[in-house]
Amino acid sequence: MSRYCEQCGKAKKACICQWIQAIDAKTQLCILQHPSEVNRAIGTARILSLSLANSAVFVGEDFSEHEALNALLGDPARETWLVYPSEESTAITALAQQQGSQANKKPLTLVLLDGTWKKAYKMWQLSTNLHTLPTVNLDNVSCGNYRIRKSPKEEGVSTVEAGYLALTALEGCETDFTPLLETFNQMIEFQIKQMPEGVFERNYLK
Repeated sequence: MSRYCEQCGKAKKACICQWIQAIDAKTQLCILQHPSEVNRAIGTARILSLSLANSAVFVGEDFSEHEALNALLGDPARETWLVYPSEESTAITALAQQQGSQANKKPLTLVLLDGTWKKAYKMWQLSTNLHTLPTVNLDNVSCGNYRIRKSPKEEGVSTVEAGYLALTALEGCETDFTPLLETFNQMIEFQIKQMPEGVFERNYLK
């Protein structure tokens, strides 16, 4: 008998399925996950894929020849943006305003890179099919709540937080996406409780 949940992929004692709530989003999320993230106990991409039917997760590092991704990127019926803070990137709030002013707008697909800053950058470098996509940055972020995984950027957020921020900016007037954060916070609280006494305070509250 497997020690892991067949649905969320996490250890059964750390299963997040009890907190997952289905959310209907018009925006499609495509999550490109670095292989090192797949079995992380504190990985958050699975929260998005379980909560949002209109989402997909592809695992790899170089997606240049990835058939499913290239088919998605080549869909003429959709407009695809990469969530990546490049110098030429558009603010997510500006994209939301742009979408709101268009009468015959195409549905959006957002591509998220799931990995550390260093690994996400390498994924972008290797995946040449991403280089032609317009990029969007999350200007509606203050700071992340990824308390048990440090980021080199104060405003660094987890993949599920990035999805929440993007979807809220684009569809927040119609749909409540806070269940994504609720599941995330429950998962983090569980992991903190599993730590030996004092470990969280010594390593993460500095």
